[in-house]
Amino acid sequence: MQKCEGRTVLVTGASRGIGRAIARRLAAEGASVVLSASRSGVHGKLVGTLDEVVDEIRAGGGRAGAVTADLSNVNERSDLIHRASELFGPIDTLVNNAAGARMKLPSQANHEDRSFMYELNVNAPIDLAQQAIPSMRTRGGGWILNISSASARQPALPYRDSKDAALVIGPYGATKAALDRYTIALGHELVEHEIFVNALAPTSIVLTQAAEYVRDIGRRNPDMVEPVEMMAEAALELCTGRHAGLITFSRDIVHSTGRKVHSLDGTRVLGDAFLEADIEAGE
Repeated sequence: MQKCEGRTVLVTGASRGIGRAIARRLAAEGASVVLSASRSGVHGKLVGTLDEVVDEIRAGGGRAGAVTADLSNVNERSDLIHRASELFGPIDTLVNNAAGARMKLPSQANHEDRSFMYELNVNAPIDLAQQAIPSMRTRGGGWILNISSASARQPALPYRDSKDAALVIGPYGATKAALDRYTIALGHELVEHEIFVNALAPTSIVLTQAAEYVRDIGRRNPDMVEPVEMMAEAALELCTGRHAGLITFSRDIVHSTGRKVHSLDGTRVLGDAFLEADIEAGE
């Protein structure tokens, strides 16, 4: 039996990148997946590749649908769990992947910049969790996974890249640090209800579809890049296992649980926690 058979999952920020990969991997394990992203300015058309991800999952025999919301807008996200539940039933698993960054030095990130990032990166995932928790409690359990970032910690000296590169990530990283702390507390609160709340960050920069700048980094420094399948496999572990209040990294959780990393469609074993990104092939 597939690990997510009979489950309904909501993945935010699922039109591309890490969210897209996690949605595909969970769908390959039998989950009915609801994908969420923002609207574009043209007749409410779905942004980016959200339609394509739905088609990919369906073409592989999975179940997928989509809902739209600008998660930085409190009104648009206020009923997202309810709307997502109308597609395949109550949400068993919530993956809070959507996030936004404004790269400025800490001395220059203004109130608007900070408010945008805290609203999208902290308040939105907490609001969605609070919307989902009552039904999870009623149904006897669930999983909430918040996607974090290594930028929650200040890079060690000497900085591997430029000084500015290590500092402009600070305001964004502060939002992820706040999310991490909330995750720990929420995880400890809800574990007695069989609701497992954790946070997952990439160990390295994730090579996702069409991420040409990451390929360039990987060509110069292969150890700075990881395959997107690593994050997807780590997410699967945290969306099926009995972990509570963890703040962990992709390679660490894959290694500590002895998982094999699979292709996003679940059909092939690619390697283990030491799997390197294929810089030229991509996703």
